[in-house]
Parts: sequence; structure tokens; C-alpha cells
Amino acid sequence: MRTVAEMAGKAVAEIDRTAARWLESLGQPQENRARDVALLRIMLLCAVAAALAAPIALTLVLPASLALPVGATLVVAVFLALVAATFASARAPAVADSLASADTLVFDACPGLSLMLDARGMVTKCGGRDRVGFPPVLQESCGQRLAELVHVSDRIALIHALDTLRQGADAASASVRVQGLYCASEGRQFLHLGLELTALRQPDGELSAIFAQLRDISADEALRREAAERVSEAHSAHEAKSRFLAAVSHELRTPLNAILGFSDVLAGEYFGRLENDRQKEYVGLIRQSGAHLLSLVNTMLDMSKIEAGHYELLAEPFGVADVVESCRAMLDLQARGKGVTLTARTAKGLGDVVADRRAVKQILINLAGNAIKFTGDGGIVTIDAAQSGSDFVLTVSDTGIGIPAEKLELLGRPFMQVQDGFTREYEGTGLGLALVKGLVALHGGRLHIRSTAGEGTVVTVTLPADGRGIGAPGEAGEASSVEFPPRLRNATRPAMKDVQDIENDDAAKAKIA
Repeated sequence: MRTVAEMAGKAVAEIDRTAARWLESLGQPQENRARDVALLRIMLLCAVAAALAAPIALTLVLPASLALPVGATLVVAVFLALVAATFASARAPAVADSLASADTLVFDACPGLSLMLDARGMVTKCGGRDRVGFPPVLQESCGQRLAELVHVSDRIALIHALDTLRQGADAASASVRVQGLYCASEGRQFLHLGLELTALRQPDGELSAIFAQLRDISADEALRREAAERVSEAHSAHEAKSRFLAAVSHELRTPLNAILGFSDVLAGEYFGRLENDRQKEYVGLIRQSGAHLLSLVNTMLDMSKIEAGHYELLAEPFGVADVVESCRAMLDLQARGKGVTLTARTAKGLGDVVADRRAVKQILINLAGNAIKFTGDGGIVTIDAAQSGSDFVLTVSDTGIGIPAEKLELLGRPFMQVQDGFTREYEGTGLGLALVKGLVALHGGRLHIRSTAGEGTVVTVTLPADGRGIGAPGEAGEASSVEFPPRLRNATRPAMKDVQDIENDDAAKAKIA
């Protein structure tokens, strides 16, 4: 009897282990596994008893040869069906609970504040990783309309975003403000929030719920306001500086005209001869200094016009060769005074170009004047004009002191001169090349500088020959104001990559520092 009991116990233990492994494979929770094993044991004992009783009962209606297999099969089938039904019904709530728990964990792990809304915008669930950092009115907003919790002036934007989802969009966004905690020193404070809405739809496409995520963007909003204030202040300061320069330039020209006029009268000895040569020398110096100052004033005035976008270009066809020769004749005396040879070369067959004659002449005068200034005795300055496709090219080259490669990028900035132990002896404000850059940009052209220290400099200006870069003319043929900085059209970069290019691109800036 003891041996039989031991065998039965071992059989029951083996059945329990087999049932436990089977339940584990089904994902049954461990805390319920002992109960389910006991239930399986009871069902198995009942099945064994039924397997003995069923064939005996079936012998009443069936032959003995059929009663045994039919009874055993029927008992096994019923046993398996009962086991499957029992554990399937027990496992379904556990899986549902597990899925619900996972959804809740994900909902609460989302950054910021997470809200679940119904199709009307009513809050049905609150959560989120940073929930405690939001005002209490949002933390406990279940059962309230989200639109009623935000600033009254932001409700239209929120309602519009919700309506966008109702009309079929999958996502929408809005920026809203919510009243924060009251501060005795600062009063009422509003929290700036970024709201992202995602539509949750039924299989037929009908909107069933809305997932909303709110993030605190108060710091970003403060930075945005500060940046806008800085930009506004910079624009105001720039405009004030431009107006100041224009006013000063206009005020200086009036006394300068008197200085130049009366110095010419004295130099011409219209009202009597000067007593000695020193007086004549002093009158000449007055005339020379006044002319130089007037030139600087005119340059500053042109720069202020360009910056303000009020520099007027009057496009007209004219011969470039005539302008080149006029500039050469004007600067020839200055060049010979320094012992510099100034030459001008114009390509054969160079026809008329459409541009502002005065501006082109100013470009050549400034470039050639700079070349003469920085070229020593015995040097050569050359002005070349040629046609290149639909553009005409002006080149001013010299054999002067040149510019170091690391300082080429500084050229063209207003009031900027490349300073070193040699060039500091040369006078000037540094506006000449900045003015050239502005004038070239207004024509839709390009400026290219190549230089080697101690060997010389080559400055190339490329302008559209048909004036297409200037822009549309004004009414009745009047000169039109050109925006500055200009937007260049049909301007391509030179193919050269081993030299420094100073070009007027989409953000051409010739501003006075």
C-alpha cells in the first residue's frame, strides 16, 4: 500500500509540474499559478473517473467493442474543451489589464503634460512626465473644456486647431497661455505652452478622441522676444546713424562750397594780387583740403543713401570707352604727381552699355584712385574695359604694395582700411571700396579682388551690359529707388577658388560701421 501511495504521489507531482510549465507558457501570472494547478488536478481526476464510467454507461446502448473507444474519446474531448474554456476566460482579463497598464505607463511617460480629450474638446484623462510642473488648473482638468482653461485671446487658435482635426487632419498645433501661480511681487503670470494635438479615429474614420501634449515654451518665448527687441534696436540705431550721416553731410557741404568758392577767388587774384608766394601756397592748401573734405562728404552722403535704399540709378545707354578715358584724364595729373603711369585700354568693338553713367564713373574713379594711392614711384596703374558675353568687365590693376591674403576679407567694409606698418601713412576714410561694393550691387554685378602682398592688386567689376540687374524702371521713365542691400540676379561666382572673392550676393552689405 505504501508503494502504491508513493507512486500516486509521484504521478500527481509530475502532473503538477507539467501543468505549471504549461500555464507558464500561456503567460499566466505566478501568483495565480498554484490555484490553477490545483484546478487542473481536480479536472484531471474528474476526467479519469469519467473515463472509467463513460464506457460502462455506453455499453447499455453500444456494443462493448465500440463503447470503450467512444467513451474514452468523448471524455478526453470534453476535458480538453473545459480546460481551454476555463483558462481562456481567465487569461483574457489578465491580458486586457496588462495592455491597459502599458497604455497608462506610456501616457504618463510622455514629456510635458498629457491630456486625452473627447471629440468636443473635453478633458477625459490627465498625465504626463512633467505634470507636477504645470498649474493646478491643468493638473486637475478632467471633466472641463480645454478651451476654457487657456487665455481668452488664445481660445480662437485652440478652437481652430480642434476644428482642423474634426475636418479630417491627423495633427494640429497651437501656442496658448495659461494662468500660472500668483506672485505677490509680479502679479499674475501666464505660462506659454506649445500644444500638439493628435487625432485618434475609429476604423470608419470618425474622430473618437484627441491626444494633446503640452510643453512649457516660456523660455523660448522670452528668447524670441529678446531677439526681436535686439533686432528692433539695431534697426533703429542703424536708421538713426544713417539720418545723422545724411544730416551732417548736408550741413557740411554748405560751408565747404563757400570755402572752395572764396579760395578760388583768392587763387585767381580777382580782387588784387597776393603779396608773396607763401600766401599763394596757403590758398592752394585751403583749396586742396576743402576739395578733399567735400569728396569725403559726398562719399558719406552716397553711402547713407545706399543704406537707406534711396540711391537712385538712372539707367541709360552710353559708351564705356568715353567714361574710361574721362576717368583716366581726370586722374592723370594725380598719377604723374606720384610718378605713376596711368593707362587705359578699351577692347575693340565695345559698344554701348545700359547703366548709370555717374555710378560707373564713380566706380572707376574710386578704384583707380585707390590704385594710384597705394602704388609707389615708377609703378603702373591700368584701366581695362572689355565685353564678356552679356556682361561688360572693368578691370583696374596696379603694381603697388598689394594686400596680404589674410586681410582681403576685411576689404569693402565701411570705414575699414587694411592697416599695417606701411599703409598707415595713407589718408582716407575707407569708404571708397565700400561705396564701390554698393554701386556694383545696385547694378546687379559682381566684385572680385585678387592681390599679392608686394606685387600688386587686380580688381574686376562685372556688370550686366543690358542693365537687367538694375530692376524695373519707375513711372514715366523716372529713376527708381533701389533696395539696399540689393538682391542680385543672374550673378554667378567665378570659377577661381584659389583667390579671395569679394562679391555682392543675396546679402550684399555695404554698411557704415
